[in-house]
Amino acid sequence: MRTGATGIFPAYYAARVPKEIVGWTDQFLVRFLGSVQVPIHTGNDVLCAAMQKVRNQDTRFESDTTALPSRPPSSCVLEVSMKGVKLSGDQCYHFFQLKNISFCGCHPKHSRYFGFITKHPDLQRFACHVLMSETTLHPLAESVGRAFQQYYKEHVGYSCPTEDIFIE
Repeated sequence: MRTGATGIFPAYYAARVPKEIVGWTDQFLVRFLGSVQVPIHTGNDVLCAAMQKVRNQDTRFESDTTALPSRPPSSCVLEVSMKGVKLSGDQCYHFFQLKNISFCGCHPKHSRYFGFITKHPDLQRFACHVLMSETTLHPLAESVGRAFQQYYKEHVGYSCPTEDIFIE
């Protein structure tokens, strides 16, 4: 396909694969605020409550009543790919497979905060992992969405096709 030449390998059995899909990885510089157990695996309300809980777990209040972290959150590089979400930094290393991530998104009022909910691989337990950045994290949410779409196309779409099959 690269050279346009044809030969023994029949083109009928080959398909052009876009470079940006195969092996792509998006990277984001974030601060990992922490994780908290949540009762269910989906929902904006659950996400927002978990973000508030993580934020309040480690704060002190100044005289002007603004919450400030008592210790700076650890700086991490978050990588999103079809394999999953990887957090790596000096104080943190976590990897979550896409199949164990059930929900994610930015805080509706404060897009600098992002959270995602994961399911424990063996138990019926869920946790929300909260991150923040100096700028909006909407590109991170879009990247995770693209990863889910591609993962669905390659894994779920073929193993569980949704088209109707008629037998005559």
